[in-house]
Parts: sequence; C-alpha cells; structure tokens
Amino acid sequence: MQRWRGFDSVPSGWGRSVVTIGVFDGVHRGHQAIIGHAVKRARDLDLQSVVMTFDPHPAEVVRPGSHPAVLTEPVRKAELIEALGVDALCVVPFTPAFSQLSPDEFVHDVLVESLHTAAVVVGDNFRFGHRAAGDVTMLESLGRTFGFTVEDAPLVSEGGLVFSSTYIRSCVDAGDVRAASIALGRPHRLSGVVVRGDQRGRELGFPTANLMADRYAAVPADGIYAAWFTGADGVRRASSVSIGTNPTFSGTERRIEAYVLDFDGDLYGERVSLDFAGHLREQRTYDAIEPLIAQIRADVEETRMLLG
Repeated sequence: MQRWRGFDSVPSGWGRSVVTIGVFDGVHRGHQAIIGHAVKRARDLDLQSVVMTFDPHPAEVVRPGSHPAVLTEPVRKAELIEALGVDALCVVPFTPAFSQLSPDEFVHDVLVESLHTAAVVVGDNFRFGHRAAGDVTMLESLGRTFGFTVEDAPLVSEGGLVFSSTYIRSCVDAGDVRAASIALGRPHRLSGVVVRGDQRGRELGFPTANLMADRYAAVPADGIYAAWFTGADGVRRASSVSIGTNPTFSGTERRIEAYVLDFDGDLYGERVSLDFAGHLREQRTYDAIEPLIAQIRADVEETRMLLG
C-alpha cells in the first residue's frame, strides 16, 4: 500500500481511482464495509483504490479542545486499512485553511485534480466541505459535473444498532469492552510505553507494567480487565489489567497497570499494547492488604479462565 501525506504527495501520473473518504477512527465493521466496497469497485473497474483520511481529527481544528478519544492510533489505523487490500492511503493534514474549502473546492481540488477520481464510495451520513455543507446528494451532483460516480454504502448495523466510532467510544468509556469488540470486529487495543510506577505491585507479589497511553487514547473505564498483552518481542501473553487510582492506597493519579501472567522480564521503555477481552469487576477499596492480595489472585484465575 502506498502512503501519502497530503494530496500534494500523490505521484505524478497517478491514474484514475476509486476513493473513499472519512476519519475511519477504529476501522470498525462499518468502516470495513465501506472500504471493502471501494476496494471491490476498484478491482471491478481495473483501477486503484484510495482511502483518504485526516490528521488531526477534524473536530480538534473546527472546535479546539473537543478532540474525541482515539480508538486507533495512526500507525495502527494504517495497518488495518492496508489489511483490507487498499492500494493507497492519503492522510490529509486537516488545517484551518483546509477546513475552509467549500464543497465545490474540495471536490475540484482534491478529488478531481489530485486523485483523478472515477468513483467515490461513502456512507449514508457522509458530509464534506466548510461547515459540513456538502452531503451525498451534492456529491452526486458534483460528480455529474466532473465525471465521477458516487456509490452510497449503507451503514452496518446489528439488532437495530448502527456501528459507529461514537458508539464504540461510549462502550469503551463505560468499560463494556465486549460490546466494543463486537462493533470493532476485534478487541479494543490500547498502546503505550511502559514507565516506572510506585513498585507497589511487586511488593504485593504481582509486578505490573505501568502503561503510559498515548494522548487522546480511548482508555476503558476504571476497573479490572482481562487483556492480551503484546510486548516488543511480539509474543501475546495473558494479563490482568487495573485501570484507576488505586483507591486502597489513596491514589490520585489514574493509571493503567498490567500484571502479565507467567512472565518476569524487564519491560521498562518498551512500547506495548493491550487487547481488552473482558471486564472482570469494578475498582474497590480494601481495609487491609490481605483481602486485596486475595482478590488479585482471584482476578488472575478469572483472567486465566476467560482467556483460555
């Protein structure tokens, strides 16, 4: 898959293409259907498929301070998109100037002049241009003017529930990582660097990797979780994860701490990931150390059973 930063980076001589456009945070089942439709359509027409996405999230530019929690960091998002068979990924820097483009200017400058678009595949709720003034009907009209077709891919739903990034963020925020995984089509992943903590887990007999997550990362609600831990060696290991402030020790800083089962290596400084499989319980405060240790042992055993 070719990767371009900005539509100015499209190679000269790039032929006509089938394009789909969106933030695609999460690359969830709905996104997968839209991107898959574009890939199939491109192959049917013997053209190249292009996914256009944006960085940073448009909300942060249009309404500073409103950046939503991020389900997939840029590198992970690119990997997921590439796995769907896309020929090129164009990440457009979403600047204040870019946000001012009218629907007509966006179509002419980006879709026609830069990407030589033959067909555009978008979801039912697609909006574009300054103040989101453009919709699918306007895009179809502009397509007739500039010589490309528009294919409206229906939104993906299950049991009357439409899968969206907003819905998945709400699931993660509530700690319902199972519901999030159903909509994503895979477990929700949280990545970051292992940093030094208070060493309290080691004192209790359960040394933890203290994860510093990326800025804006979608962190599940406070609680105890079962998750798959993947370190720099690429090996996936079962882990019990605590998210919260350690109320038993009157903590104030929210932390993500993973106890990796049957592992005793040095993880400091490594970039690691957690794939959340299930929520075990809420955070609790204990009056003594002994019941806390007993509960951690129970959490570990439940993690073993849940992850098989």
